[in-house]
Amino acid sequence: MRISRICAFLVAALFLAVQTAAAETMTMKDAVAAGLSHNPSILAAREALMAADYAVRSSKAAFGPALSTQYGYTRLDERPMSYGRTVGTLDNWELAFNVHQPLFTGFNLLTTYEKSLLQKEQAASQIDNAELQLTVAIQDAFLRLLQARENVRSAEDSLVRLRSQLKVNTAFYEVGLRPKLDMLQAQVDVATAEQLLLAAQNSVDTLSAQLNTLIGRDASAEVEYVGALEYFPVNLSLEDCLERALKNRPDLTIARQTVMVAEKDAKLAAVPYYPQVGADFNYVRAGENPAVDGGDYHTPSEWNAQVGMKWTFFEWGKTYYAEKGAKKNVSRVMQEYQNLENEATFAVKESFLQIKETEKRIAAAKEGLVAAKESYRMAVARYEAQVGTNTDVLDAQASQTQAEASLNGAMSAYERAVAGLYGAMGEKNAELLPR
Repeated sequence: MRISRICAFLVAALFLAVQTAAAETMTMKDAVAAGLSHNPSILAAREALMAADYAVRSSKAAFGPALSTQYGYTRLDERPMSYGRTVGTLDNWELAFNVHQPLFTGFNLLTTYEKSLLQKEQAASQIDNAELQLTVAIQDAFLRLLQARENVRSAEDSLVRLRSQLKVNTAFYEVGLRPKLDMLQAQVDVATAEQLLLAAQNSVDTLSAQLNTLIGRDASAEVEYVGALEYFPVNLSLEDCLERALKNRPDLTIARQTVMVAEKDAKLAAVPYYPQVGADFNYVRAGENPAVDGGDYHTPSEWNAQVGMKWTFFEWGKTYYAEKGAKKNVSRVMQEYQNLENEATFAVKESFLQIKETEKRIAAAKEGLVAAKESYRMAVARYEAQVGTNTDVLDAQASQTQAEASLNGAMSAYERAVAGLYGAMGEKNAELLPR
């Protein structure tokens, strides 16, 4: 019996150790790194870059000669005759080889290659943009989670205070010092605080699941996110932020590359204006059997080389209007780039002003929390000394809880504004360290 108990204890301990080891611990920096490695949107962007690289290789290969072959069989219903003499066979087999080297394609090959290079650069910029957006999203969710945890702690403290007040009210009521109404009111506030605590805990679970999803984990994965809300000054001027944004934002880089791609498309639209020049080498074998080894009416083999030009010089304005449309598209994407630049400027200024606002909110919230704690202490002391009311205590307790929530919200909003500012500047700052 003792051995079985020992075995059961060891199994339980081993199970607990496995469960504990399964819970992965992550800081904000770790979460960002995990997201950049495993988030499907990032992996998709990297696949797009590989596809663009293959497109570059394909367009580059088009400069070289193209080799083709053709093998065919023709059966005639009558033997070819000329002046009463047989001049051919009923069965005709032919094998042909062709080597074609483009010499001048109206800048089609060169422009297509240059466009593919731009599109590859654009795909790389899209990875940067996706990583930047994901970094900011992870940081925002992480900071909201820290705020939710602080709200849980505040709700737990509030519940402790209310239960303590309920005990005092109950004791006073039982000895006839306070009416039953005070005890009932305290019970209602305890029940309300318990519900608020449950809601706060649910918010923590929801944000944890969201964060798991962002870093590429299963929503129900056991991950312990560690960190604390803290204030740190950001010594950046608005002018510096705007300059860094215009230089570093990947979406602006993508927009500039889009303009250049559109210019290449306009150049490609004008390709039909030019003649197409190419060189060909042909080798042909013919025969009256599949071996194409010649015969009385077939030359076993022949070859020829030629340089040819093809020029379609009139198509009722098809090329003209296509080029005009492509040029208008260039103008359109240039206007979109200008609009995006204006939006980037606004995003930077908005985050910058949010930082300044939340700095003031933190200072005010800290002062308010100090006053709220002192007010609650005095209300409890007055109530216990029978010179204050139960309502005063409950109001002071609610004010302290609200002050704690305000400070938590201000701290979280400040760090999220800092994350937003770095994101608006196009910089990935996983740890939100001053730069």
